[in-house]
Amino acid sequence: MNYKGYLIDLDGTIYRGTEPIPAGKRFVEALQERKLPFMFVTNNTTKSPQTVADRLANEFDIHVDSDTIYTATLATIDFMQSDGKGNKVYAIGEAGLIDLILEAGFVWDEDSPDYVVVGLDNYLTYEKVVKATLAIHRGATFIGTNPDKNIPTERGLLPGAGSVISFVETATQTPPIYIGKPEAIIMDKAVEKLGLNKEEVIMVGDNYETDIQAGIQNDIDTLLVLSGFTKEEDIPSLPTPATHVLRSLDEWSF
Repeated sequence: MNYKGYLIDLDGTIYRGTEPIPAGKRFVEALQERKLPFMFVTNNTTKSPQTVADRLANEFDIHVDSDTIYTATLATIDFMQSDGKGNKVYAIGEAGLIDLILEAGFVWDEDSPDYVVVGLDNYLTYEKVVKATLAIHRGATFIGTNPDKNIPTERGLLPGAGSVISFVETATQTPPIYIGKPEAIIMDKAVEKLGLNKEEVIMVGDNYETDIQAGIQNDIDTLLVLSGFTKEEDIPSLPTPATHVLRSLDEWSF
């Protein structure tokens, strides 16, 4: 296929939790050998791009620069900076979300923030949801980092950021502004970072609801790989088919 650039999901596509997907490693190495530009576009907000790059190297023997990794955290920061409502933030999330937001110049405020950002938090407590709920009731803009209901792991499908966000949405009766895949906010910026046009790139991922819809909703061709969230038996019922469907990334022809 004559695509000039690749947008690639990570969890479920390149690895599955702590379990490597060997075809994913071979796919990345094939891109590197051909000098084809690629960007990992991930809804994971628990880790910084450098931490993700280190993990790819140390756990999966995949060696990439951190600037090839665009997370929903970075897209959230880009959105808040362009939105310009203010610089006070309260967030539910982990270091990969909170540390980067603060490093970008935002100020932590639990009582009257301009933004409440909600992402995946393995240390979620009821009190954190209480603070988010009250702040949103006071007028804070409610941002959901990504809508993933589940995340694929070696243990199975675990609750994702979307599940946490739904908790806050139910408590506030306020819909969030979603940033991550499949939203245009993260996809437009990722394509821009590749320096290409949408018709020149392809979105590669395992999750029809996020990865493939990210392509479909933003006029980008898609490659659905059946290594993670979406299963082969799901294919006939998908409302809009992916451009390409493969059981393994080893089947892809560059």
